[in-house]
Amino acid sequence: MSEEIIPGAEITPDVAQAAETVETVEAAAVNYQELALPELVSAFEELAKSEDRMQRAKEADVIKAAFYKKLLKAKADAGIDPESTEENPFNELEEGFKAYYNAFKKERADFNKAQEEEREKNLELKQAVIEDLKALLEKQEDVNVTFPAFRAIQDRWKAVGPVPATNFRSLNDTYQLYVEQFYDMVNINRELRDLDFKKNLEAKTALCEEAETLSAKEDVIGAFRELQKLHEQWKDFGPVEKAFREEIWERFKAATAIINKKYQAHFESLKDQQEANLAAKTALCEKVEAVAAKVALTMNDWNAISKEIESIQQEWKTIGYAAKKENQKIYDRFRAACDDFFTRKKAYYNEFKDGINENLAKKVAICEQAEALKDSKDWKKTSEVLIDLQKQWKEIGTVPRQKADALWKRFRAACDAFFEERDKQPKPEDFHGNLKAKMRLVDEINAYELTGDQEQDTAAKDAFVEKWQSIGFVPFKEKEKVGQAYRDAMAKFRVQGRGAGRPRQDRAPMTEKEKLTRKYNQLEQDIVNYENNIGFFARSKNAEPLIRQMEARIAEAKEELKALEAQIREL
Repeated sequence: MSEEIIPGAEITPDVAQAAETVETVEAAAVNYQELALPELVSAFEELAKSEDRMQRAKEADVIKAAFYKKLLKAKADAGIDPESTEENPFNELEEGFKAYYNAFKKERADFNKAQEEEREKNLELKQAVIEDLKALLEKQEDVNVTFPAFRAIQDRWKAVGPVPATNFRSLNDTYQLYVEQFYDMVNINRELRDLDFKKNLEAKTALCEEAETLSAKEDVIGAFRELQKLHEQWKDFGPVEKAFREEIWERFKAATAIINKKYQAHFESLKDQQEANLAAKTALCEKVEAVAAKVALTMNDWNAISKEIESIQQEWKTIGYAAKKENQKIYDRFRAACDDFFTRKKAYYNEFKDGINENLAKKVAICEQAEALKDSKDWKKTSEVLIDLQKQWKEIGTVPRQKADALWKRFRAACDAFFEERDKQPKPEDFHGNLKAKMRLVDEINAYELTGDQEQDTAAKDAFVEKWQSIGFVPFKEKEKVGQAYRDAMAKFRVQGRGAGRPRQDRAPMTEKEKLTRKYNQLEQDIVNYENNIGFFARSKNAEPLIRQMEARIAEAKEELKALEAQIREL
């Protein structure tokens, strides 16, 4: 088989498809889907100024598609009708991009037109070369005349550039046929022919060596491209001596086969890697969808979920591309889950912002109420109102962080001013508290059932009497009513005690032990009140002197309790 009839590079359909794939992969070396609109305009502007811009038409189309897809989404998110001709914030960006793209498009059209015209001219020139070669074969003149003319025809053929792809195969085959006929049919001087054969053999041997060097390169794609150039050069050289034709072609073809095989294997591995990338990205989609679906009740919840999603987004960036037909789909799925979450977070934040502003207004109103009461001398009523305001304050939610501390200090200052002044006043008797305590005791006496054991029932009765006497005064208008309720409840002990000696009357003078017990109980109640007051003032720096005063009172009262307890034990 003559090497001139065999294609220069044995490119199978799979290899051709792989070549197209690598062109697409290189065009997508930058994931333009992840760039913002201004970045896409800048990327197109940079491409339009590059020296190889005419060879980057596919990349230009990728940028254009990414730009208009992101522009439509941005307009939709902003509530702008894509068909509207009214002014909007995106007009300037869109007009700028259109200007760059239209200029590039016009330049590309002019370039392609010039290229087509050039190829048509080259076709005419090469057809003329073939006609001249054919005429040379028909002359059958002396070799000393025809061989230089043949060399000139070869040089003309090599000097002509590419022709239309549809004409390349037939034109080249015709030329190679006439070249071979020239060598085989024309009776040329053997010495000149052998010299030409030798030069062709040397040139083709050098091409074999270059191809063999390329077969060992790690850059498979670069090696494949260089190989195509070697095949073009191979076709430009004439035949070698028949004895070496098959051998030299097989050597060149063997190196070609190695490069083609590595090229195909590269894209098979690329396919496997793309499938692995797709599987990894699918897993991340499922993960981000699950995270995005979590229920968030507070801003801390939203922020925690945001951090999880941002971590997944960083992981996404470490994974390479999936296959072309799947890459955009899987990216859109991932983006949709992220966008859905952040859209809901934004809505929550807006609602939360409205809520904290309402809370701010409520707390400002409470501050104003407290400030209006801080100089009041109605100690009891104002105390109740301020304590109620403190409860309301705790029930109100979050306010803006930058105002929270100042607002709290303002409220505490108003409260502290009132309570500090109040605590300087003599402490009044808690008549209403005493009334409630006596009513609870009456309920407790009524609930007691006599056991029939006189000693045990007497002990219970004495305990009730002691507890009644330890409780302080009640409001005057309630005195008789609660006293009668107590006497009625205690009547069952007087009935049970008849015949066993008359029990001590309720209104008999208190014993020393009863007096000490009453004082002991009063001190305990005072300590509880002091501790409650400390709780109110604990968060205010201004209340430190008052807190120290309260702590001193508590310590003094506890010491007095110990002394009273010892005295009661002795009695």
